[in-house]
Amino acid sequence: MLSRLTSSSLRSAASRLGASPSSLLRPFSTELTSEESELLGSEREAMPYDVLVVGAGPAGLAAAIRIKQLALEKEQDLAVCVLEKGSEVGSHILSGNVFEPRALKELFPDYESNAEVMDILATPVLEDKFLALTEEQSLQIPNVLLPPQLHNEGNYIISLNQLTRWLGAQAEELGVEVYPGFAASEVLYTECGAVKGIATRDVGIGKDGKPKDTFARGMEMHARQTLFAEGARGSCSEEVMAKFNLREGVQPQTYGLGVKEVWEVPESNHQAGFVQHTLGWPLQNDALAQTFGGSFLYHMKPNLILIGFVVGLDYENPYLNPYREFQRWKHHPDVKKHLEGGTCVSYGARVLNEGGYHAIPKLTMPGAALLGCAAGFLNGVKIKGSHTAIKSGMVAAEALFPLLTENPEHIVMETGEIMPEDKPVEAVGYQTGMEESWVWEELREVRNCHACFHWGFLPGLAYSGLAAMILKGNEPWTLTNDKTDSEKTKPAAGYEPIEYPKPDGVFSFDLLTNLTRSGTDHEGEQPAHLRIRSECASQVANSMAEFAGPEQRFCPAGVYEYVEDEETQEQKLQINAQNCVHCKCCSIKMPHEYIKWTVPEGGGGPNYAIM
Repeated sequence: MLSRLTSSSLRSAASRLGASPSSLLRPFSTELTSEESELLGSEREAMPYDVLVVGAGPAGLAAAIRIKQLALEKEQDLAVCVLEKGSEVGSHILSGNVFEPRALKELFPDYESNAEVMDILATPVLEDKFLALTEEQSLQIPNVLLPPQLHNEGNYIISLNQLTRWLGAQAEELGVEVYPGFAASEVLYTECGAVKGIATRDVGIGKDGKPKDTFARGMEMHARQTLFAEGARGSCSEEVMAKFNLREGVQPQTYGLGVKEVWEVPESNHQAGFVQHTLGWPLQNDALAQTFGGSFLYHMKPNLILIGFVVGLDYENPYLNPYREFQRWKHHPDVKKHLEGGTCVSYGARVLNEGGYHAIPKLTMPGAALLGCAAGFLNGVKIKGSHTAIKSGMVAAEALFPLLTENPEHIVMETGEIMPEDKPVEAVGYQTGMEESWVWEELREVRNCHACFHWGFLPGLAYSGLAAMILKGNEPWTLTNDKTDSEKTKPAAGYEPIEYPKPDGVFSFDLLTNLTRSGTDHEGEQPAHLRIRSECASQVANSMAEFAGPEQRFCPAGVYEYVEDEETQEQKLQINAQNCVHCKCCSIKMPHEYIKWTVPEGGGGPNYAIM
């Protein structure tokens, strides 16, 4: 298990700088005579690095590993740090996941000789099925008619949690300092406006905003280059995209919400290596239905079934409830039969990028870059993004390394500090490297495939098949999107509430029962990390009045609910931040995006083990 910043890895970091661990994370108590405001504004300790990675997912860890591999090859070491807000590396990772090993093979050419990683990749895909569903029936689409992106020969059914933990261990073995349980809450900038690093969130602040006797100031992590690898809709990533106008000239990013369960089933009902995807019911009930989405069902060794449902957050009907659509879908005969005799053991949710090629922002800025799903490299047709994330981390590392080592007198590993004259540079070679990589080619081939579903289900299916199999991105036109997902929601007056079937407790479950399976936990006495934007305060009432309060339906963790005010008998919004699984859906789909998602204390949130 990877160490926390407060233990062995902190001592390692401190010794590198000739400092004591207590000086790097100083506790405060009520015995201090300073005023509370002075405590909250007191100076933070700072740690310098050559490279700081925000987020210990596949992209961030691949970047850290590749930098250290290059350092070994060139005999020029760099100080590299990875921060992770989850309590452990992998604890916030959720993905389908049918894994394409292409990028892993590039990062570790001999990975097939590693028994530990091959144990994670123990379930090769053996059978691939794609169904179009009606409420009671299904039509199997012959594999020969499916685009090559949907063929899974050579891929593996895995837990991305487990692979990410293995990558974390490889990073530590190479000398990367990996710190789980520390949330990057603030981006730091130099006087000239370049990215300087991040600050971790203060801990020990009560709900009233006052420091408790457990208060500890956050730390500043300074770096010559900062890599943002937070995944889809990362809070720091969104900030720098706005500050440096990185989305200028590209389409708005659009997202899907993935809701997933893991089931244990009897061996007699398990087919290791079986993969099934579906479109149609319950989201698309007619040929011109415009709600984008579908499902996955994967049999993984020894006796697990990974099932999930993805709903495009550009849906229009404010009464749609993605979680309850998922629960209803499990009762379809071609799904239910796989779960017979089984037990649901884990639950979670996460948004994923679906904008693809046309929504990729500029990747670099002075002193920093965007990696993986923070930039939006998921292939929506393949329903895969882990391989592209790993590749982006490698390309970034290869672009950064020569910039950081061209002057040995500036290497933090050697000097113990960032030299004042060492001004942050922009690693423009990373952008070029990605545009010349197979990632860019892969995403370009399917560049119009999400937008075409705005024409309706069958037209979208026909066009995406044509584009993926024949046109391959070479069509001379671009299907445009100029609205965010929140702007796609239509007023409730045009729709009727959806009556969902009651969960049976066997195949389908109420939300709060399932939420306990996510392991979600937050320190109870802290300010809510989900905040109403001051400029959008009036939109809270408008959300209920115009859209019937869709946040109480699209949140897959029951964070938002409307309760009756005892005095006015009016409905008021209640935010149950302790339920949050960090899916980021609310920051995307909330009317007028009135919620600002900030990080809670490090270590809070879900604790996924086999997602």
